[in-house]
Amino acid sequence: MATPDSIAPSCEPLSTHDLLAIGQRFGIDYRFPEAPDRAQSAPYIARGRVMDVEIDPTLRVTHSDLDVLHPYASTSRRAAPWFLSVILEGRIQVGLGRQSFQLQAGDAFSAHFNEQTGLDVFQPAPQRLRILNVSILASSGSHSFLPATGSPIKVAPPSAPVLHTWQVPPLLRHSLEAALASNWPAERQRLLWQGLALQLLAHGLPDACLEPSDEGQAVGQPLGLSHRDHQRLERLRQQLEEHPCQAYRLEQLARNAAMSPSSLRSKFQRCYGCSIFDYLRRCRLAQAQAYLRKGYSVQQTAHACGYQHATNFATAFKRAFGIAPHEVLNRH
Repeated sequence: MATPDSIAPSCEPLSTHDLLAIGQRFGIDYRFPEAPDRAQSAPYIARGRVMDVEIDPTLRVTHSDLDVLHPYASTSRRAAPWFLSVILEGRIQVGLGRQSFQLQAGDAFSAHFNEQTGLDVFQPAPQRLRILNVSILASSGSHSFLPATGSPIKVAPPSAPVLHTWQVPPLLRHSLEAALASNWPAERQRLLWQGLALQLLAHGLPDACLEPSDEGQAVGQPLGLSHRDHQRLERLRQQLEEHPCQAYRLEQLARNAAMSPSSLRSKFQRCYGCSIFDYLRRCRLAQAQAYLRKGYSVQQTAHACGYQHATNFATAFKRAFGIAPHEVLNRH
């Protein structure tokens, strides 16, 4: 998967050397955990084609249709205000910081990341992998892009990295497939993909990042939140991420943030695109994955991460990562 930038259309096989060259150009670190004999000059990792449509200097759509021959991983480190990805066929694992999700056809994610906290993607093999990416690229002095209407749409990234998963509506997914099958001239294709990209952004961006263009609110500050609110929420989020296995109660978290419980629930959702306890669960499961890789048993990991029953832990883990905890143990 080409992230967050795109590569030229091609039907040629992609070798390790090809991907490393792409990575050097676009700030992506590629890794090949199960590559064939390293003595080969350039083992082929995938083959297929990539379509790239540059709508304007700040908005780009890329479609990858690849037969993945050997698994590979990538970490994108070049800052991107927003990057959206729709899985049309196949499966991937995506991670950002302590968050990690197993996604399959019909799933999508939206991410804001930077050089310090890169976006991690793992492509298993063998499989056919079809992915559609929408990239909002940084523009000078503004986080906005200009659609054909001529009215700028403000898209403000949050101050901290965010990974937000969502489901693509069936009708929109059908429209994407129809557009990929169309054979229109280049300029009509560009207009078609501009409309679809805007629909994807409407569905996939958290509410907090969309700003009215006629207000002078500071870029990056979610709607309805003061600077002080945002600071308090960010301190709370960091506490959850760094110490996910502590016992937390909403009332105590609200007191720490100097908010009422209902206000904290609403503002956290607005700021980060998920509830407090959904975020806490993701952090706990990400830490659980690290414990399993270190050799902790499933029972030990469940208790260390705040689960009273290993069966509940195993269910939550498989729902998040697509594999059972003991499978992680068997791989390491």
